[in-house]
Parts: sequence; structure tokens; C-alpha cells
Amino acid sequence: ITWHRWRQQQLASNERTMTGTKRDHSPSKNTSNGGDGCVDISSTHSPPTKRLNGEMGVSDGNNNHINSLSLPKGEETMLPTTTSSPLSSQPPNSTTPNNDTNTTSKTKEGDDNLTSKDYYFDSYSHHGIHEEMLKDEVRTRTYQMAILNNKHLFANKIVLDVGCGTGILSMFAVQAGAAHVYAVDCSSIIDQARRIVSDNGMSDKITLIRGKMEEIDLPVKQVDIIVSEWMGYFLLYESMLNTVLYARDRWLKPDEGIVFPDKAVMYLCAVEDEQMKYERIDFWDNVYGFDMSALKEVALKEPVVDIVDPKLIVTDSVPILNIDLQKCTEEDLSFTSPFRLRAQRRDHVHSFV
Repeated sequence: ITWHRWRQQQLASNERTMTGTKRDHSPSKNTSNGGDGCVDISSTHSPPTKRLNGEMGVSDGNNNHINSLSLPKGEETMLPTTTSSPLSSQPPNSTTPNNDTNTTSKTKEGDDNLTSKDYYFDSYSHHGIHEEMLKDEVRTRTYQMAILNNKHLFANKIVLDVGCGTGILSMFAVQAGAAHVYAVDCSSIIDQARRIVSDNGMSDKITLIRGKMEEIDLPVKQVDIIVSEWMGYFLLYESMLNTVLYARDRWLKPDEGIVFPDKAVMYLCAVEDEQMKYERIDFWDNVYGFDMSALKEVALKEPVVDIVDPKLIVTDSVPILNIDLQKCTEEDLSFTSPFRLRAQRRDHVHSFV
């Protein structure tokens, strides 16, 4: 996972520095805005995948940060009604920082006992990942407004920040009047978070604890509020929601406790992007003169992270998962969901987002 994130950053950097590769995001030549509401999907158009440049789940009006799923080969014409495949909330089962309390985790180089979870947490020790998240202004300011506009909920309350990273949410909570914040993270970024908290004069209000949420002990029996930025790609992928649910069940005051955010909804829509299909799928037909089309099947199955131009969306968007963080269980995170998309123009469909 660490390599995967590094590779994503490299690809994103290369895209920004390359010249002469401007993509045409205008609707395909087959598009007609006629009002018949049907979708023309040519059987010769294999569904493509997309690569997105950033975290998922935000929209700035021009670019939608969302995950793109390719349509399985041979199912391009199944637009009207299909059923989604089960989606599990993957990786690590925890997220936690480090501060006055230090629960060591296996992240030293050369340790033969390192697990995938250790590499996952270690990937969050690099400042670049946190820089990317902090620069996601839509997401960060949404958290800021949700906390600061609800000072009456935070005033004199004990707050637990699950997966605190740089400590930004903990500091928002202090600004909102929290009596004390316990910020937990399992990566070494917590060392920088401790300095950040100190530099901003909040050391007396924020206690940073390094360790896995499932393994640490808090100095208090219960907390009033849990805050966490747990969302991953496609909402659940690589997310820490399992850890947030564990923290909720163990530390949050029953009935009166609050989880921020408390609701999450996943939507699905379909897009046309012939240029993307050409770049990511048809590419394998001729690679330096060699036929590598055998990799097409693999490329079609792999979900990709990319930025989708709103002009490419050809259907309405429908909710396929609604999560209530106050009540949901881990079992609710593996799901199937029937859905129906209505075409908004006559066009090809290359992938779901």
C-alpha cells in the first residue's frame, strides 16, 4: 500500500508536468441531447477504467473527486438495472496516533515480522499524504464548519480523535470549546503532531497517544464525542471505519455520545469517457509494437482513482449505501445494493463512478 500511494503521487506529479497531453473532456461525438432518455452502448466499446488524482468524496463544482469502477466486460448494456458486487471495508482495523502515551507498533526497517497493517500505518507517517488531505479544502473546511458551528455540542466535552494525523480535527475541537481531546494515531506522524499542538499553545488541552485503537488505554472511562477523518477511496476502501466503530463501542457514552460525522452516503452514476478508454484500455492492443491485450481483462477489473469531469456524467446519481455511524456494525459495511440509473442523454457508457 505504501508503494501504491507513492506511485499514485508520482503519476499525479507526472501528469502535472507533462505538456502536449491535454485531454478533450467534451461529450462524445455520438452524443445527442434528444429527450428520448435512452443510452446507445456500442458492443465494440469495451468499458474502461479511470485513474483519479486525489481523495474521493469531494466536489468543488468543477471537478468531482470520485472513484471510477469499470463495467465488467460483456455487461456494458446492463445500464437499466444491475446489482453491485459486495464491497468490504478493507485494510487495517485501526487508526491511532501517539502522544503522551506510546504504544509501539512494528514499523522499524528490517523487521521480518512486519505485516500489511504495519506498512499501512507506516505509509501515513509521510507528510505528503497529510499535505494532500489538508489541501483538500472542501473536505477540511467541511469538518471545520461542522465542529465550529456546533460549539454548543463541544463545550466542556471530552473528545476522542481517532486517527488524528497532524491533529487538525483535535485543534478544531479545542477551538470549539472542548474540555480535553485525546488524539490517537498509529503512525510516526504523531511526533510532528505533538510539535504542532505545542506550537499552537494547545498542549494542555490535547493529549496525543501513539498506538492502535484496539490496544491502547485512555486515561478516561468514556468520551462525549468521537471525531475522525476515516473516509477512504469509494468511501470504504482503505478506510478506518472499523476502528471508529470499535472506539465508539468501547469509549463513547451510550445514548448521549456523538460521532462526527454521523452519516455517510455513497452514490453511483455512469460516465462516458472514450478518451480514457483509449488511453487505459485500448493502449494494451499495441505496446511498443507488441500485443499485450491479455492485460485488458485485468485492467477492466481494477477500480481506479481519478478526477471525473462533470460534463462526462450521462446518468442521474443514486444512493447505494447509507451508513448511520451511531448505530451501524461492521457487518453493514459488506453489502450488495440493487440500483437503477436513468440516462440523461443519448451516449455511450464506459464506467461507473
